[in-house]
Amino acid sequence: MTKLISWNVNGLRACINKGFLDYFKKADADIFCIQESKVQPGQIELELDGYHQYWNYAERKGYSGTAVFTRIKPLCVQNGIGIDEHDREGRVITLEFDNYYLVNVYTPNAKKELERLDYRMKWEDDFRNYLVGLKAKKPVIVCGDMNVAHKEIDLKNPESNRRSAGFTDEERAKFTELLNAGFIDTFRFFYPDKTGAYTWWSYMFNARARNAGWRIDYFCVSEELKDRLVSASIHDDVMGSDHCPVELQIK
Repeated sequence: MTKLISWNVNGLRACINKGFLDYFKKADADIFCIQESKVQPGQIELELDGYHQYWNYAERKGYSGTAVFTRIKPLCVQNGIGIDEHDREGRVITLEFDNYYLVNVYTPNAKKELERLDYRMKWEDDFRNYLVGLKAKKPVIVCGDMNVAHKEIDLKNPESNRRSAGFTDEERAKFTELLNAGFIDTFRFFYPDKTGAYTWWSYMFNARARNAGWRIDYFCVSEELKDRLVSASIHDDVMGSDHCPVELQIK
């Protein structure tokens, strides 16, 4: 059995000051993925005994960035998806293992006023095509902050957020396209009707205490892995970021 954790830490250095390493040790994951590390090469040295570390940094300082810490040594590692306009922000790391690919992603936010929605649409198509290309070779596990609440059940206030970044019809339709391309939203696989299950809360309006959140962090797997799924969970009791960790256990 393999235990995987994904967490948007919203600044790794800040998160370390809020207990990241304690949680990391306690979680005892085989593979631990983070998004929004917001660090540059040489800014941080993590001593994680028994783990191989792989980092993808954004060109812009203090922005984006992803990392994967894994006990299982991959066959190979690739940063980005091979498209220059998408690969400057450190958003994707792919690890190839014997039986599957693991893809850690921090999906671009459409931003306020949806100023980046057109770019997001292009990203969605290119990223989905990338995943489908991998899936043709071996099964895929994709995880991370995918910056979309797929259905109304996935956020507290769907009506007032109809045109908010992360809940536009366009973004939700792209997530549906991903699922239709042969992927499973693992949390909904186990809990199709569960409400109040969120992974991100605004820092404003006491949102976390009121559980006025969004579920935008995912583990999705290609359909070939369906029979190997053991559990999916959301660790909403873990503080340190405006997101909480999500977990997948798979045989």
